[in-house]
Amino acid sequence: METTTLFQKFQNAFSPETLKLLTFRLPEVGSSHAQEIDFVMYLVHYLMLFLFVGWAIFFTLTLVKFRQQKNKGANYHGVKNHISSYIEIGVVTLEVILLVGFSIPYWNKQVNNYPQRDDKVEVRVVAEQFAWNVHYPGEDKTFGKSSNTYFDKQSNPLGLDPNDPNGDDDFTTINQLHLPIGKPAIVHLTSKDVMHSFGLPTMRVKQDIIPGMSIPTWFTPTKSGTSEIACAQLCGIGHYYMRGKLTIHHEDKFNSWLASNASASSGGSGGGAGDDGYDDFWN
Repeated sequence: METTTLFQKFQNAFSPETLKLLTFRLPEVGSSHAQEIDFVMYLVHYLMLFLFVGWAIFFTLTLVKFRQQKNKGANYHGVKNHISSYIEIGVVTLEVILLVGFSIPYWNKQVNNYPQRDDKVEVRVVAEQFAWNVHYPGEDKTFGKSSNTYFDKQSNPLGLDPNDPNGDDDFTTINQLHLPIGKPAIVHLTSKDVMHSFGLPTMRVKQDIIPGMSIPTWFTPTKSGTSEIACAQLCGIGHYYMRGKLTIHHEDKFNSWLASNASASSGGSGGGAGDDGYDDFWN
């Protein structure tokens, strides 16, 4: 049975007020896989709560039953039943079910099976202390080359090659990621300096970024609007400032935004415009 179906049954079993208490008030769901992530989180946390309460009760009973006043001498016979063994087997069984029944199938579905749809959207995100550089391939969906030769910290932070025809319509933004709703988005992550972690709470996406490696992650947005891009890895003294904005558009608005930025960058260094004042890292 699909994890999403189980989560929907879980939702339908409780009133909205009770559901808020049971679901830890997580951020709004904004991607197609978010409910599966949430459901596994609920299962893990409720298992940990069950174990915590069980061990607390056992510890309290032990303190009371075996206190010194009632047990003047040592008991050399010990426990003769096997209740503890049964409990241990039950806990291990639950953990195996969580791992084999939920986590591994989800991992195979989300991590090992990248979307092959023709309408997928691909972008590059290059992290640095303390900003997110986003590289869009433009309307041709082909990334142009980049080189340190053309690098300029303010006008061309990714070193896009102005002589590469594939990069004619490429452009970049800083701290702004724009994507369309309902289409798989593949984000290729890399870093200029230290380790970072690309976090999109509403999309339930979190991926470590390692210098020298290009690491892809993907998701399908299901709601339009804006949310935060956070760095979830302590990356230096300005870590608190490394925030960006994710904007999910309806398809027509995204295509208009993409076309306007691609045409504006043609023949230039590839720099994109900040459309709402949020692109302020260098100000």
